[in-house]
Amino acid sequence: MSISHAPPPPTPDISGTSPRESSTSGAGAAPDLVALVPASARRARVPRWLRRTTGPVLLLALWQLLSTTGTLSPDTLAPPGTIARVAGGLVEDGSLPSAMGVSLQRVAIGLLLGTVVGTGLALLSGLFRVGEDLVDASVQMLRTVPFVGLIPLFIIWFGIGETPKIAIITLGVSFPLYLNVYAGIRGVDAQLIEAGESLGLSRWGLVRHVILPGALPGAMTGLRYSLGIAWLALVFAEQINADAGIGFLMVQARDFLRTDVIVVCLIVYAFLGLLADFVVRTLERLLLQWRPTFTGR
Repeated sequence: MSISHAPPPPTPDISGTSPRESSTSGAGAAPDLVALVPASARRARVPRWLRRTTGPVLLLALWQLLSTTGTLSPDTLAPPGTIARVAGGLVEDGSLPSAMGVSLQRVAIGLLLGTVVGTGLALLSGLFRVGEDLVDASVQMLRTVPFVGLIPLFIIWFGIGETPKIAIITLGVSFPLYLNVYAGIRGVDAQLIEAGESLGLSRWGLVRHVILPGALPGAMTGLRYSLGIAWLALVFAEQINADAGIGFLMVQARDFLRTDVIVVCLIVYAFLGLLADFVVRTLERLLLQWRPTFTGR
């Protein structure tokens, strides 16, 4: 009696073809390549604009819910529908666009002057040791003084016209720009300076091609901070005997206990600040294309 041995099972082919197909295929045939897709790319992604608007929409829905249920009194905070109607009325009679134009002009002038002063002092202090000895200590002392506390002094010096308002904005803008540009200049890698010198760059060439590009990220950060402080300074500045501007509308609304108008003005401040930040971020992407950064996962 003979025992027959069964043949071993065929080795499974990881390429997905049958053994007969693999045997008949040519030995030199190139295997099929399958592209590897990261797991993060295979997941269904929600558009980013939708994610960014989710928070404000939820906040608005909560506000409406509290107003509808009576938890939030209209005397304390008007409901969103009332705010929208009041904003439409202010736009129709032209008072809100006119106030926005005046406020934007004040911020633009103060931001321009503050940028010139802050950046100029930072260049003087960051590029030259003598400039640092002469400038930095004074700036560090002045920046600790609340600029809002200087309003009475500015009124005495400049009166109650446009000059003290622009001066407050200029002062608030100057210090963040100075600190960030100065830190950006002093934070440039010393090896880059040595490499530029070995390539034969002059002092001005080093400043133009190495130091200033290296300090540009800090300058953009300082500009974003300065824009936020500019709108904050504008709120205080427009309380100084203003006869136009968003702050003037807020003062009038306060006198007549119009919380709806006050909220409209605050929303306008917020959207103008958001628009200004968007402009700076766009400028940052254009100027800093050479610097790859982590954008989150």
